[in-house]
Amino acid sequence: MGNAFPRTWKATWGLRPDLAARPSREPAVGGLSGNDMMGDMVGDGSSAVYMIDAEGVIIGWSPSAEELFGYRAAEVVHRPSGLLLGGDGEAGMRAWLSAYGDDDSWAGITELRHRDGSPIAVRHEGDRFSGGAREGWVMRATPLCDLAELRGSLLESLVGHIPVAMAVWNLDLRLVWLNKAAERLRNVFPHYELGRSLDEPLPGVDVEVPRRAMRRLLADGTPQLDRETRWKAPDGSEARTLSTSVYRLDGLNGRPLGICTMAIDISSSVARDQLAVIREASIRVGTTLDIRKTAQEMADLAVPALADFITVDLAESVLLDEDAQQRPQGDGPRVPVFRRAAVASGRDGLPESVHAVGEPIFVGEDSPVARALATGRPHCEWVLDKSPGNWLAGDRRRARVVMDTGMHSLMVVPLRARGETLGTTLLARHDNPVSFTPDDLVVAEELATRAALSLDNALRYTRERTTALALQRDLLPRNLRGGKGVEVASRYLPSGTRGGVGGDWYDAIPLEDGRTAVVVGDVSGHGINAAAAMGRMRTAIRALASVGMSPEEVLAHLDDHVVRQAQENGVVDGLPITVIGATCVYAVYDPVTRRCVMAAAGHPPPVLVDPSGEARLVDLPSGTPVGLGFGAYQAVELDLAPGSTLALYTDGLIETRERDLDAGMERLRTVLEGCSRPLESACAEVIEGMVGMVGGRPAEDDIALLLARTHA
Repeated sequence: MGNAFPRTWKATWGLRPDLAARPSREPAVGGLSGNDMMGDMVGDGSSAVYMIDAEGVIIGWSPSAEELFGYRAAEVVHRPSGLLLGGDGEAGMRAWLSAYGDDDSWAGITELRHRDGSPIAVRHEGDRFSGGAREGWVMRATPLCDLAELRGSLLESLVGHIPVAMAVWNLDLRLVWLNKAAERLRNVFPHYELGRSLDEPLPGVDVEVPRRAMRRLLADGTPQLDRETRWKAPDGSEARTLSTSVYRLDGLNGRPLGICTMAIDISSSVARDQLAVIREASIRVGTTLDIRKTAQEMADLAVPALADFITVDLAESVLLDEDAQQRPQGDGPRVPVFRRAAVASGRDGLPESVHAVGEPIFVGEDSPVARALATGRPHCEWVLDKSPGNWLAGDRRRARVVMDTGMHSLMVVPLRARGETLGTTLLARHDNPVSFTPDDLVVAEELATRAALSLDNALRYTRERTTALALQRDLLPRNLRGGKGVEVASRYLPSGTRGGVGGDWYDAIPLEDGRTAVVVGDVSGHGINAAAAMGRMRTAIRALASVGMSPEEVLAHLDDHVVRQAQENGVVDGLPITVIGATCVYAVYDPVTRRCVMAAAGHPPPVLVDPSGEARLVDLPSGTPVGLGFGAYQAVELDLAPGSTLALYTDGLIETRERDLDAGMERLRTVLEGCSRPLESACAEVIEGMVGMVGGRPAEDDIALLLARTHA
């Protein structure tokens, strides 16, 4: 606007070009008298026009301004323009001068006040002028009475002032529009200048990568989101890290019109730390299917990156264990709906935590947790309310902790997944003097979302595993008896990996004439179906054993039974039934003849320990697993001296990631060498020797072990 009135404003005010030099007949303000300026001042029919000097004092008032605001010129000229702002107008005027006092022009949405005190929403514009020794502004206020105009003005204001660098490029990659945030980045990205093309080379600026990406976007229309890029000023004086998203702008006919780019400056350590927390969450949260461990992973990540203290409280239905079923009684309006699942603090000893992990959490009706649960949205107290009568008044323990630790800001975020509330997480600050901000809430919500999905996956796995394990244990024999000629002992360890509970089983079946049958089997697959199939096979073997069949006949009939059952089931819900096969080894011992006959169906061979303590693998044809329909098995007959021990097992005992079957069987033979102690102790020794040797990790597969010691 320079040192003279713009031509458009001269016409509006009816001022001659030499007006600024005319002598004033009244006290001058900014080198121009009010009478001179008001000579024939008129509005444009829709805007109220007035003038203020550099101090914010009104020096000119048009008829259109009188019509809009209700003030006559004599009532406002030479008075501070803050009277148009209402309330503490002087403070508002000072804030305006501080923000825009150095600008040549500005525009925005403002709420001004009528003479009667009613608010007026206007689009407020100002243009600087100079006249004589002092300066001022020509002001225009346009009422926003039309909804479309209001929307358009608000959108323009939002886009113009949003802290995201936005720019629009045409099909030739020439810049045709940008907002103020983009203008502020021109030092590091000189192509943020109207009319400049990315095809124009500039010294020290390499735009080959974004140019190729934008050309590709024009061709295929696939947007690129949240790509981190680094730019440095051509002279090396400044560097910025930007998170950039690029979209194609299409017309109504679907043809591309240009490209919109959006860039967020993430150079500050705060922004980068927040993004780092979100990235870390995808790596560190949900590494296992253990609910409590997942909750603790979330807590450990949030402190100190986001908060000084965090708790994760989960619904009792999520924590499927015995403690969670022992529901304590509430007192008064408080009910125990959660249990503490995880906690983390930047201070030693967790001085902020009122409850230990595993304890029930009582939620007061007015607490931030209750408010978050009631709305389903986060509840934030950027500055924690510590006034008398607040929500802490009914909880003295928490109130004392808040005061002692200096807690001053908190956020409560519900943990929701698939429409279900799994729990809540509370984040607080005390050592960090900076209160939480809306940006921190965005990070907390992202962290809570990722944790909730991991918790939901863990919950679903835990529920299925618990059901399968209950079914498995219910179908296994509870009182294992071998009869007068055989003493038996057993162990069963469910899998501790994501595969879930399998279908391993064992059994000892007393037969006629004092004989005893022992069997160990392993159904393929994991989960409830495998456990149910195991129960059916165990029942079938008991039935076949009771009619006096030999081991090879039992396995042949079992193979036929599994195949026939699959054929009878046929198709369910349009899907074919998958045949569930199994491996097993079946042996019958006669204490009178001391003969043991055994056969295997694709199963590892038993280990035989003679009375002297020497252990060896039984040379037994492995056969094919049952359920394949071959049904041809061979039996082996052995003489067993009194005091011999026969070890039957599933492959989970001998096979791990570090150890193949052959090495595992040799290891088992070594562990059993010299086995003469009572069978219960021997079972414990075998499990310790085989599973404990790999660091005590959870079993990679189900383990079934059956030891049978012969008597005359």
